[in-house]
Amino acid sequence: MRVLYIDIDTLRPDHLGCYGYHRNTSPNIDRLASEGVRFDNCYVSDSPCLPSRAALYSGKCGIRNGAINHGGEAADLYENPDEREFKAQCDNFTFQLGLAGLYPVTVSPFGQRHSSFWFYNGFREMYNTGKTGDEPADEITAVALDWLDRKGTQDDWYLHVNVWDPHTPYSRLPDELGNPFENDPPPAWMTEEIRRKTWDNYGPGSAQEPGGGYFGNKSPEDLGAPSQVDSMASYKGWVDGYDTGIYYADLHVGKILDKLEELGILNDTLIVLSSDHGENMGELSVYGDHQTADHITNRVPLIIRHPEGLGGKGRVDRSLYYQFDFAATLLDLFGGEVPESWDAKSFLEDFRNEREGGRDYLVVSNCAWSCQRSVRWSDYLLVRTYHSGFKNYPDKMLFNVEEDPHELNDLAGDRPDLVAEGMEKLEEWATEEMSRTPRREDPLWIVMREGGPFHARYTSSDFEGYKERLRQTGRSKYADELDERRQQLKTWPH
Repeated sequence: MRVLYIDIDTLRPDHLGCYGYHRNTSPNIDRLASEGVRFDNCYVSDSPCLPSRAALYSGKCGIRNGAINHGGEAADLYENPDEREFKAQCDNFTFQLGLAGLYPVTVSPFGQRHSSFWFYNGFREMYNTGKTGDEPADEITAVALDWLDRKGTQDDWYLHVNVWDPHTPYSRLPDELGNPFENDPPPAWMTEEIRRKTWDNYGPGSAQEPGGGYFGNKSPEDLGAPSQVDSMASYKGWVDGYDTGIYYADLHVGKILDKLEELGILNDTLIVLSSDHGENMGELSVYGDHQTADHITNRVPLIIRHPEGLGGKGRVDRSLYYQFDFAATLLDLFGGEVPESWDAKSFLEDFRNEREGGRDYLVVSNCAWSCQRSVRWSDYLLVRTYHSGFKNYPDKMLFNVEEDPHELNDLAGDRPDLVAEGMEKLEEWATEEMSRTPRREDPLWIVMREGGPFHARYTSSDFEGYKERLRQTGRSKYADELDERRQQLKTWPH
């Protein structure tokens, strides 16, 4: 049997039709969901891009694998020098796929984009499309389709295809695509009152600096979206750009499925579709970026379509899973051994029997744009902020994400009992994880010691420059607040 893993960067599940979205963004992905199993509560343990894939390919949470940032000491997988031998990282997911009898191939610029050359470990063929994630889907799928034409009818391959189109800038999309959603309203949860609150706020990614910027100097032509979210029309422009990126990626999912069918191998190919993280579109005052450890950034789609219907067809699994649990399940399915070093757990038995399994709770993190760890359990998400990423997040936020998926109502002040329960789970998790690593220091504290996450360090020139921008745009009080936050950081243990 063959395996196709479709990896669509920056894809939040609730903007897909099969997850209930009101726009027709994803007919081909929806088809896969109707023929397989859709997982409603799958989260990457670590976000965004580099930490997410480091977790997937190592099978470990970032607190253990060490790669939790986009720069600095904690942007590389940790290698214990006492255990570093002639061969290293042999518990890597791709390496293990090879041991299980699969021939692993990747079409992705990810390794170069993030200087994460461990990513290539175990692949037998590696195709770097060369534009570090700025290439549109047609340039990625052209390579994948060519490979399928040449080798697709061979058996026992694992093909990873990584497209980027929902990621900013939306200007990478072809002009002839136009705006398929020009006449479709944006999501109804965003109102003018909510938008205004994000406008009167601050931080990279906020309404006055969307898309992860600090200084508002990105043009609409460069972004493929409005340079500020200064009206509901501008908000619609951002959502239209993002959704068009999803639509374009989905078109190319369809092209790959058509190729499998043309080659006569669709009914012998297991297909997995997921992402490295989601994308906030106004949640927690972030537009067009992935800066938080929350329900929006860390929750990803997961669809598994088995050619023989294993797991069920059109079934929905609402249990809690880490994304890397599918890696353990895949190894288990092919008779491989799930490494004891992994945090990932196979759910194959539950999958076979079409029942929900999952975990009691998850801990998810983001240490590249902020320093946050969050606990997801029952209906709730507790966000623990150690470094706000130049934003005004309190130390603890609590959301009922089943009733309030866009995180508009912070319950922390009203439910101290749930805050205490979440913090107890976080402490339990951290203690267990640190007991399974030879490292003496949690890598989160390495990031904090460096001044904060790579994209929002108090030691960077961006910090001083952003304070000046805040003063120039009538937000001087926030510049003073950032100085206070910097002083508070100095009191953390180092």
